Order: sequence, then structure tokens, then C-alpha cells
Amino acid sequence: MVDPTSDIGEGVDEADAPSCATCGASIVESTSHRVITWIEDGDVQSAHFCDEQCRMDWDGDD
Repeated sequence: MVDPTSDIGEGVDEADAPSCATCGASIVESTSHRVITWIEDGDVQSAHFCDEQCRMDWDGDD
């Protein structure tokens, strides 16, 4: 598991990198990487996206 507060683009192996919640691509060294977080049933949830378009396709929010 990658620490989401780290510089995710540096030194992350593709096998350990997060996957885009929309297209499933591994997110490695991507300057367009987006993350959203929310609380659900008292737990923190998050979703990673390879770019803004995949994030928009996932939930439609700006």
C-alpha cells in the first residue's frame, strides 16, 4: 500500500501503485493523477484517477 501523502510519482513500483477507479490503469509518475476522498459509514474512502477526464467519468462532478 502506498502512503497517499507521499510523492506518489517517485519510486513507486507499478505493482504497488494505485489503479484508476474508472479505467483500471496503474498510476505511476503521473502529473495528472487525481484523488477524491469521502466518509462512508464512518470510514474514510478514496478513489484514484489517472486524469481529470476519468474522474469526471466516474462521478460527473467538476
